[in-house]
Amino acid sequence: MVEIDGRRTRSWATLGAAAGSAVGLELLSRRLLRRYGEGLNSMPTVVLEEFPEIDRALLEKLSSFDAELGWCPQPDRTKQKDTGDHLPGEEVRTVVEYSTDEYGSRVCPAADRDDDTDLSISTYGDSYCFCREVDDDETFQHHLADTLDTHVGNYGGGNYGLDQALMRLQRQYPEDPTDYVIVLVTASSIARILSVWKHYQEFGNVLAVKPRYRLDDGSLERVETPITEKEDLLDLEAHAEFLRSHDFHYNHWFKPHLARFPYATDLLSPPEQLRYLAAAGLEDVEGRLGVSLPGIDTARAKTRSGVRLEQPRVRYHEELYDQKADLFEAIVGEFVDYAEQEEFTPVFAMAGQLRYAAYEATHGPIYGDLLDRLDERYPTLETIDIPRHFEEADDPEAVESLYVQRGEGGHYSSATNERIADLLVAELFD
Repeated sequence: MVEIDGRRTRSWATLGAAAGSAVGLELLSRRLLRRYGEGLNSMPTVVLEEFPEIDRALLEKLSSFDAELGWCPQPDRTKQKDTGDHLPGEEVRTVVEYSTDEYGSRVCPAADRDDDTDLSISTYGDSYCFCREVDDDETFQHHLADTLDTHVGNYGGGNYGLDQALMRLQRQYPEDPTDYVIVLVTASSIARILSVWKHYQEFGNVLAVKPRYRLDDGSLERVETPITEKEDLLDLEAHAEFLRSHDFHYNHWFKPHLARFPYATDLLSPPEQLRYLAAAGLEDVEGRLGVSLPGIDTARAKTRSGVRLEQPRVRYHEELYDQKADLFEAIVGEFVDYAEQEEFTPVFAMAGQLRYAAYEATHGPIYGDLLDRLDERYPTLETIDIPRHFEEADDPEAVESLYVQRGEGGHYSSATNERIADLLVAELFD
């Protein structure tokens, strides 16, 4: 009897230890997900809640709020941004400067505006058009202006889709008409044109609510944003029905990635997350100690792990080009129609985003033959597939050299921007 009671005691102790371990793992998993899987620039594979509380202090930092477009670079602003081109404890070596003129266009140091010029050019698009992570005199617009001796307007907007680029063009063009308009975006535009709230696809981007287009019997219908005042962002849950029904990603991306109990499953799958957590944890240690750990570049390791974690989203975007390219092509068609109305030459250029670079080097562009179809459908449109002109784009190892080597988002480097300017000259102006 004593032996049986002993076995029972040991069994209960084992069960208790297992239960305690499970609870401990859950608590740790929840805590790590909160630390490294919540907010902007965190793990892109998991989201913890649909409507996180928006702090008023965070709202005040949103200086680019725009009731019509969602957000937009403001005129006559200068901002300096630490690119992260240093290790903890080191002197900051690289700070880039972004300046806008009275039109809200990024400053073009190479050439001032001149109403009497024989050639005028403006550009619209996303952060690759804006040329994030390089200085004003390192953008492709600056290099293009320097070569052609004419001002080049830069109306790129961070995180813009093709839809917002077109909307901004239609609003801005009457004030700044040009002979050529270049719309330059990245392949992620296919996802952005299906979005009204970025958080549903870019977890943590909670302040970005935007309008979009829908196709109705083959015609474009503009869906306006219900957020008309910046204060409205403090209560987005009041607009839950609108956001869920008009954002394609709510059902197809957000809900499948919403973390639920047991949280350990969300933490440990996919395995790449463990490498990301290790790099992020070491980066935190460096930050607290104010020194860099010998033998490892933690920021670089974290960035590379983050890019690997982005690959499911790359494949998701590739599927969207199979399913939703008709909307993309219709928006380009609206751009071509506007060009005919205003009598300028329309140019569409596709840039290569870092998160797609290695995948496309092996599999080809995720947008397939989109540009060939645009050429055939819109004869007056000039198209330029930028990555296809760079030999590095076909090499998974070399392709990273096209981008800033450290920083926040893997945008094109100054040297690559200069090559883009040369490409535009050769394709459009020689």
